[in-house]
Amino acid sequence: MTVYFRILNNEARAALTYLLADLDAREAVLIDPHASDLPLLLALLAERELRLCWVLRTHHHDVLQPGEREQLALLGAPMVQGDALAALLLADGGVLPFGAELVRVLRTPGHTTHCLSFAWRDRLFCGGLFAITACLHQPRPAAPEALWDSVTQRVFTLPDETLLFAGHEQHARAVSTVQEQRRWHPFFAGQTRDEFLTHVAALPDKI
Repeated sequence: MTVYFRILNNEARAALTYLLADLDAREAVLIDPHASDLPLLLALLAERELRLCWVLRTHHHDVLQPGEREQLALLGAPMVQGDALAALLLADGGVLPFGAELVRVLRTPGHTTHCLSFAWRDRLFCGGLFAITACLHQPRPAAPEALWDSVTQRVFTLPDETLLFAGHEQHARAVSTVQEQRRWHPFFAGQTRDEFLTHVAALPDKI
């Protein structure tokens, strides 16, 4: 089985998109695509003759980006995002197939109220979960208490070597590991829950 994995960096938005594909089955998923990249995304799919099975969104800021969701619908695949899981009859821990591969859905609220993370093989695509101060649309987490729980009780309990892929670029880095974030993240490492909440509350209202 041949697997294809591609990272796309939208530098203008400091945003990252991920393409995963089973080349034998010619089926793919996109994680956190952006409407401004639509021509490129369609070209990548066409180049390898891939059928898009799912559009997966770890989080979204559609209120601030009118028309974003409608444009992404042009990709022609079901859209999975946290505020629509019930409509899709999809629960926390549910799996989404593409080819011979599976992506597992995890509820990880905090950055936004309905944030999701997506687990594939040894990787977790966690959107803005760790990008506390890197989101252009949101200067602080929407639900700090939930974010603490999502990170410490869900992500940090994964194996140390699990690769973590961000939705927002931080110092040109797209990937880290559970071990690294647990040890060195400036908001989570070595802090109590109360210290974390105090730290977040002190963030400015605007970036």
